[in-house]
Amino acid sequence: MWIAFYSILFLIGSGLFYGALTEFQKTKTLLQSGIKTTATVLKFTVSHRENGSMYKPVFEYPDRSSQKRIFESGIASKPPTYEIGEKFKLFIIRKKKKARKQFRSGAYIEVVLFYL
Repeated sequence: MWIAFYSILFLIGSGLFYGALTEFQKTKTLLQSGIKTTATVLKFTVSHRENGSMYKPVFEYPDRSSQKRIFESGIASKPPTYEIGEKFKLFIIRKKKKARKQFRSGAYIEVVLFYL
């Protein structure tokens, strides 16, 4: 009985460890080959839902050739996560079309999909 219980816990822990290791490798690759840029929130797109208004930020960022690109996030929130004019650091990878935001704490999370 106890052996089965601990075996299940071991399998769950192994799966979580593998997932964490995979995410670590992705972040390491992003930091090594990504482009660090600064994005600015231009405005919000407001969508009305049953539980109220949801706000999607519209970002502007320079690409490798210093052209300004505009992207509307697919992530909506209530209240807005950002303020208009707020700037933040962003890492972009060309091949994978992913971007991660660098928070003040130094942690990285995936926030939006970008392309160059």
